[in-house]
Amino acid sequence: MSQNIIKIEDLSYSYERQKVLTDINLLVKKGDFLGLVGPNGSGKSTLLKCILGIQQPDEGKIEIFDTDIRKMKSWDKIGYVSQKANSFNSGFPASVFEVVSLGLVSKIGLFNGFKNSDKQKVAEALKSVGMYEFANRNIGELSGGQQQRVFIARALVSNPDLLILDEPTVGVDAENVESFYQLLSDLNTKLGITLLLVSHDMGIITDKVSHVACLNKRLHFHGSRDKFKDATEKDLSLLYGHSVHVLSHNHENGGDRI
Repeated sequence: MSQNIIKIEDLSYSYERQKVLTDINLLVKKGDFLGLVGPNGSGKSTLLKCILGIQQPDEGKIEIFDTDIRKMKSWDKIGYVSQKANSFNSGFPASVFEVVSLGLVSKIGLFNGFKNSDKQKVAEALKSVGMYEFANRNIGELSGGQQQRVFIARALVSNPDLLILDEPTVGVDAENVESFYQLLSDLNTKLGITLLLVSHDMGIITDKVSHVACLNKRLHFHGSRDKFKDATEKDLSLLYGHSVHVLSHNHENGGDRI
């Protein structure tokens, strides 16, 4: 029986008396790659904050690794990558190696110094995202896509069981988006990391993830990628409030699918 990584039951959240999330029930199992999609203002970021323990829901229950979130202590088992454009100063004077090493601070302390084993962990994390050769480069010299790979390495260096990514392709050049999402797919299938990805790109969602959750204050769909692909454009349009066309980026079968 596979382990529950995230289990949410009957969650509701209000902000200034305005209901943001209502009766959310969500289950993410070990090895899943869940894509969370929904229109702007649908509550995606709020739901992430609840999962990360930043916001407290008005009602309902959240369990992480089969533990009530209010009793969670193993936060280093969760890696988090935010929207780069909103959270990082590209002029920050640090090397790629130094940025990734910050992911170990919570484990070894800020002033305890790095052992050779810690340096090896940083090197392995950089290798896993294809950025080892840039270890001594200043982070500000990299492209948006390269920086996001470094941030993923920073999240991976503590060896998390769950990786959460909030719109990770913000600031990534369009031509590099496909390879970036392929990296996430490889982390899931080859390293066995459970992924929760927030994205507006429904085409990428249908190509890369194993499961999809469609949120618009309520959870309107939660199931496998294949079941999501069978959803009609009418179903999705009702969710988004306007006409929706799902565009696939998978070129293996002779081009895009609309």
